[in-house]
Amino acid sequence: MTIVVTGATGHLGRLAIESLLAKGVPATDIVGIGRQVEKIADLGVTVKKASYEDPESLRAAFEGADKVLFISASEPGQRISQHTNVVEAAKAARVGQIVYTSAPKADTTDMKLAGEHAVTEKLIKDSGLPYVILRNGWYVENYPVDQAVEQGLVGASGDGRISLAPRADYAEAAAAVLVTDGHEGRTYELGGEALTKAELAAEISRQTGKPVTYTDLDVDKYIELLVGVGLPRAAAEVFADVDRATAEGALFVPRDDLEKLLGRPATPVADAVKAAV
Repeated sequence: MTIVVTGATGHLGRLAIESLLAKGVPATDIVGIGRQVEKIADLGVTVKKASYEDPESLRAAFEGADKVLFISASEPGQRISQHTNVVEAAKAARVGQIVYTSAPKADTTDMKLAGEHAVTEKLIKDSGLPYVILRNGWYVENYPVDQAVEQGLVGASGDGRISLAPRADYAEAAAAVLVTDGHEGRTYELGGEALTKAELAAEISRQTGKPVTYTDLDVDKYIELLVGVGLPRAAAEVFADVDRATAEGALFVPRDDLEKLLGRPATPVADAVKAAV
C-alpha cells in the first residue's frame, strides 16, 4: 500500500511520516511531497517535489497512491484555489482514499478561518473519492512558551475553552486512520484537554516558574493590537475573529474522537508545555 503525505516538509507532515514509520509502515510505502524536500531527506521515505500551486506536480506525485494524507495549506485566502488543485489531482490519479486535515466544526461554525475548510470538505465529498475528514483542533504549539513568558498571552477569547493537543497527537491520529480500516466517510472532531487562555497562561507560569498572564481585550482592540505589531489588517481581522468565535465555543470539542484514534488519553497540556520549556 502506498501512502502519500502532502505538506510533508512542514511540522505536521513530518510528524505524520514519523508516526507511520513507528506503526510499522515500510519507508518504501511512504511518499512525502512538498516544496523543500531536503527537510525530510533523512526519513528514508520516497520524496517528491510538488506544490499546491502546480497541478501537474501533484498529479505525478499522486500516481499509484492508495491513500493520500492531505494536509491543508497554511496560507489563509489562498486555500480554495490550492486545495482545488489537490482534489483535482487526486481525482485524476484515481487515489484510493483522501484523508483531509480540516478545522473544528467546519460545516457549522461561523469562524471565518474555517470557511475555506468547509469549501474543501465539499470539494472532497463532491469528487466521488473515498474520504476521511480529520477536523484538527488547536495545537499547543500555537502558543509558544518562550513568547508567552516574554509577552504574556493576549486575545479576545474571554472564558472560551480551547481543546488543545500537541501536533504529535494529531499526526499520530492521522497515521492511525491511514493504517486501519473502518474510517471511510467519517468525520472526526479532534481535540484534547480544554483550557481557557487564562488557564493556559497559568500552566505556562507553573511550568516555567515565571509570571505569565492573559490579557483579554474586546475584538476591535485586539485587531488594533495585531495591526500595531505589523500584521496586515485583513489577517488581523481573521485572527481576532478566531478569538471571537472561541469565546462562543467554536474551539471546544470533546476528546472522544482523538482518544479513540490514539488508543490512549490525549497528551495533557501540562506535559506538552513541560516538553517545550
